[in-house]
Amino acid sequence: MKHLRSLRKYFWKYRWLFLLGIVFVVLTNYFRILAPQITSYVVNTVVQSLKTNAHAATGGSEKNYDWLVAQFIHFFEANHDNRILLAGISLFALAIISGLFMFLMRQTIIVMSRHIEYDQKNEIFAHYQKLDTNFYKTHSTGDLMNRIAEDVSRVRMYTGPALMYFINLAAVIGFSVFFMYKASPKLTLYALAPLPLLAITIYFVNTIINKKSERIQALLSDLTTNAQESYSGIRVIKSYVQEKAMMGFFKKNSEAYRNNALSLAKTEAIYFPSMALLIGLSTIITITAGCLDIVHNKANGMQTGLITEGTIAEFVLYIQMLTFPVSAIGWTASMMQRAAASQKRINEFLLTEPQINNSEEKLQPVLQGNISFTNVDFIYPHTGIRAIKNFSLQIKKGEKVAIIGRTGSGKSTLAQLLLRMYDPQQGMITYDGVPVNKIDLASLRKQISYVPQDVFLFSDTVSNNIRFGVEEASQEAVETAAKQASVHNEIGRFQHQYDTMIGERGVTLSGGQKQRISIARALIKNPEIVVFDDCLSAVDARTEKEIIENLYHYLENKTALIITHRIFSLFKFDKIVVLDDGLIAEEGTHETLLQQNGIYTEMYNRQQAERQ
Repeated sequence: MKHLRSLRKYFWKYRWLFLLGIVFVVLTNYFRILAPQITSYVVNTVVQSLKTNAHAATGGSEKNYDWLVAQFIHFFEANHDNRILLAGISLFALAIISGLFMFLMRQTIIVMSRHIEYDQKNEIFAHYQKLDTNFYKTHSTGDLMNRIAEDVSRVRMYTGPALMYFINLAAVIGFSVFFMYKASPKLTLYALAPLPLLAITIYFVNTIINKKSERIQALLSDLTTNAQESYSGIRVIKSYVQEKAMMGFFKKNSEAYRNNALSLAKTEAIYFPSMALLIGLSTIITITAGCLDIVHNKANGMQTGLITEGTIAEFVLYIQMLTFPVSAIGWTASMMQRAAASQKRINEFLLTEPQINNSEEKLQPVLQGNISFTNVDFIYPHTGIRAIKNFSLQIKKGEKVAIIGRTGSGKSTLAQLLLRMYDPQQGMITYDGVPVNKIDLASLRKQISYVPQDVFLFSDTVSNNIRFGVEEASQEAVETAAKQASVHNEIGRFQHQYDTMIGERGVTLSGGQKQRISIARALIKNPEIVVFDDCLSAVDARTEKEIIENLYHYLENKTALIITHRIFSLFKFDKIVVLDDGLIAEEGTHETLLQQNGIYTEMYNRQQAERQ
């Protein structure tokens, strides 16, 4: 339960709702607990009337009633002929008052839990935004979704219903035991005799539930991940006719989850019959002991005593009032254990600190476009692969530089280092002489347009996807960017043109269309530095030529880094860098590299042969 301590900040934030909720719980149960005392009076009155006994209708025990009930009884006695009717009306009034406070109880504690759920989901989502690229490469999407959805929901069940029922249980037990002891200490001991056995049962079952809950949450994450991957990769699954295989994987995970959930359900099922048995046992003991005491008193000629027929009826009602709260101990404890298991997973996530953080300086310089790599070495933390080795490169403002190399040579890693998705283990990267790790992350990335190799589009309109990051951009600016990316004419052929919904991850578009919309999204920012990471791999030769011509004019006074495995001979680069296994193998212009007859020449000749 220590993991739930992290929720204290939320309880403090909504302390007034919480405190009001506790007050309403106490008032609800106070007015409920008066009903058995009035019932005791009614039963005694009926018994005495049947015996036509002139003795006081309260059975000689009026001193043990609550003050408010005593006032009721004095009123009933003043209206002797209608006292039973008045007692019935009083019971009805108490039920109405108790119900009103119960409504207010739920409107405070349950509403508080919804506020906490809202805040917690926002906190988790905000933390998602802070975590770096390396975290997302080592954690599955399904698991992350499960933490913000299922785990938070289980915690809400603790901050709302479970907590409410726990406080309610404490209030009911407190009032019941107090008034039971006030009515008859002896009968109270008999009624509470089964409680130690109840405590042992709860402790034993809770230990089992805690272990099973943690296992179930882990299995649910696996199941969510499996489903999410299947939805995202449905086209690949269908094209390779792997529906049965994927169904098999899902069924296997689902079966494991079902078996563990059923095992937990069987364990929880022990609670309710155990509670019913112990409550029934308490009722039997109370009635038996009370009746024996009355019989004993009558046998000895004692006409009055602490225990009367009304006292037994009162105790039975107390026990019945305890039935649901005590029965709910198992359910409440189960929710608490599940919430603790879920909060543990949430805490583990929230305690994960991003490896890429702003420095104390948080400089926000206006980038001019001068970029410097000095002896940069980089190893991917999650794989241990050394992607960049002793890399040095100077890029001046306005220069167009191409980074070319075979697959796996480290090209895309350079783009991620530029945007500070990662920090190099050795060496330094600077912008206009300022080390990249001293520049405010938001300021840095806002001033660079980046087109990633793995294009991602949102399930939104074409227009909103292009203006993503520049929400205030006009429709004219959106269309201009689309024209520069050579996708404007194709968008015009869509049914709703720029208002066309493109589906999740751009599922309704071709690979080339997605790439060009992604290019348009970068161009609309109009920054001083542009980084393109192999963003023309899915377009045909004619479109490629058109885009290059447009880009050449767009990039006229901008610093551009174009990463590609293809050679754009039509684009006049100031510098071309050929990477091989993380090292600079060749460097120069298109003409000088062809004269070296090295890797660049080999790639160029192969590309020319493929186009013929």
